[in-house]
Amino acid sequence: MGEFRAPRSRSALHEFLWFCLDHVRLYNSSWNYYAGMSPDEIEREIRRDTVWQRPSWPLGSRTFRYQARFNGDGLFDLDDDEPAANGNGAARHRHPASPEARALAVFDLSEPVSLPDLKARYKALVKLNHPDAHGGDKEAEERLKIINQAYSTLKACYTS
Repeated sequence: MGEFRAPRSRSALHEFLWFCLDHVRLYNSSWNYYAGMSPDEIEREIRRDTVWQRPSWPLGSRTFRYQARFNGDGLFDLDDDEPAANGNGAARHRHPASPEARALAVFDLSEPVSLPDLKARYKALVKLNHPDAHGGDKEAEERLKIINQAYSTLKACYTS
């Protein structure tokens, strides 16, 4: 009676053969997942396994070239230019100088800010801008990255 399962082949890992204990041990000792693969194919397979068979990119290969601006509706504009206050659009938006000031601008907060107020604003912005709430929208994902970076910057300032 076969109580123990073993995969049929490398290409059919979810299809099984059923063996008794002695035969499954014999089958497993002679089974080689990499049989029939070249050394380059084996290396590629091992590399893909380190990232759970998902694509990956070198760090810094996807640069973010936009500036985030809070538009007052709980969302961010991802344009890198903004019309001037006089409406002619000729002047650029001035960005705060320090990382903390930029992070406060992302949260649309001004000094003084308490840690509970910061956490509350963070939770509200995450709910509004989470990609799952926008059907997996890539822009929402980028907004959430900006929010998370700003939150970690401010949290480091307020907890130290």
